[in-house]
Amino acid sequence: MFKAEIDANTFGEVIDVISALVNECRIHINDEGISTRAVDAANVAMVSVSLGNGAFNAFSAETCEVGFDVKKLRNIAGMMNKADNVNLLLPESSQKLELSFAEYKYSVTLLDPNTIRKDPNPPQLDLPARVVIPGDALHSAIKAAAVVSDKIAFVIDPDSESFIMEAEGDTDHITKEMKKGDLISITPVKCRSLFSIDYLKEIGKVMSGASSVEIFMGTDHPVRFLFNFADSKGHAEYLLAPRIEAD
Repeated sequence: MFKAEIDANTFGEVIDVISALVNECRIHINDEGISTRAVDAANVAMVSVSLGNGAFNAFSAETCEVGFDVKKLRNIAGMMNKADNVNLLLPESSQKLELSFAEYKYSVTLLDPNTIRKDPNPPQLDLPARVVIPGDALHSAIKAAAVVSDKIAFVIDPDSESFIMEAEGDTDHITKEMKKGDLISITPVKCRSLFSIDYLKEIGKVMSGASSVEIFMGTDHPVRFLFNFADSKGHAEYLLAPRIEAD
């Protein structure tokens, strides 16, 4: 059994974080809150999300695992006003989530968790470089890069202690360099990796509202983004595989 009340803004935030990468997922519920970890269909990116029970106005739960159609929940969240409170009820042994707000009441059929890919094990990675950057600055650089290319390079130059984001298309090139004074923090280890703009555009939108995003990198290694949402009661991680350049 799961019964909770949450404000519409927080509900929308957690759905946005997940739906940036996947359309369905397994949600784990216990008395501490909810969590999920999932990979996209192409095995290029992973999302991990946890939302503590303190993010809810009211929360009561028994340990369970349910399957959610995230795309459907995102469409429902789009009907909400920020001032709405959302009531969630999952009766014991039920296959439907009762969801109500304002004058609306939805009965949403859950997915069978056995039909959804199991939670992936997070890979063990040695990512020695670290940058902490405002979410809006990261999102802005990704949007700028998308104008000229379908890929973007993340570079750390230890000599200038700067974080560089650059993209090169067939005819155009763009660079954004943020020096130590422009960053919240930097561990300046030399590295460079290339990533798909298509993935970064979606997760960049989500991270744009974060006051800070912690980025871990290595050369030709995945990039790891860590950030908080819902007034730091929610925690999220994205892991994105690199695009390897041909020699």
